[in-house]
Amino acid sequence: MGAYRFTGRDGVELAWHEIGSGRPLILLPGFGGVGSLMLEYGPARLLAAQGHRVVLPDFRGYGDSAKPHDFVAGYPPDVLADDGIALVEQLGLGDGDYDLGGYSLGARIVVRMLARGATPGRAIVAGQGLAKVSGPQAGGANHRVLTALVNGTAIEPDSPDARAAQMISKIGTDPRVMLHVLDSLVPTPEAALRAITVPALVAIGDQDERADADLLAALLPNAEFVRVPGDHGSAFAAPELATAFLTFLAER
Repeated sequence: MGAYRFTGRDGVELAWHEIGSGRPLILLPGFGGVGSLMLEYGPARLLAAQGHRVVLPDFRGYGDSAKPHDFVAGYPPDVLADDGIALVEQLGLGDGDYDLGGYSLGARIVVRMLARGATPGRAIVAGQGLAKVSGPQAGGANHRVLTALVNGTAIEPDSPDARAAQMISKIGTDPRVMLHVLDSLVPTPEAALRAITVPALVAIGDQDERADADLLAALLPNAEFVRVPGDHGSAFAAPELATAFLTFLAER
């Protein structure tokens, strides 16, 4: 599966992969940033098998997308939403011509795109809660561990942070890039959430620490809410999550 190229609004060369044919579904990855990983671990293959053209972008800084090392110009505020909107334009998709979804960090970017006027027919916001969407975007374990890695600060062996650092090393992306991607995130205020009228599915694992996903769903005027088995990691691969996606996308 080769990478297709598109250009961000600031001229940075970005990439997406795709699988299947039919109605386009742009599916944004989580913290790992590589869209094609959703084929290996997530619902993308099943969605494609059920008649969806699944478009899987790599976030800037990750995978086959460019990795700017001008950390001021390359990762401005809200740049991942900018890139998502540029992808919709590159694909020539008009109002209602496509669906849009994401998991974890990708879900946060879906919300940003909706708040800024993206017009998919349906939107999926999975593995994400209200505090992460509307509250302060800095902080959290990933930000703390990346900061330690960038600064060369010691991480306590066998701690949760050490396990997070090991996971980050497996991603293979420069921790400085990952940190600047996180620092580019901006919150979506509750008033903006209330103004999003696109039909949306908010899905969360029943053991996910983001226990306020139901509050996020309650603020979106046209949202459905579902819990599936699993914690933040395992729910992504749960068959029940893929089934929830398919059921929701079929409600036309």
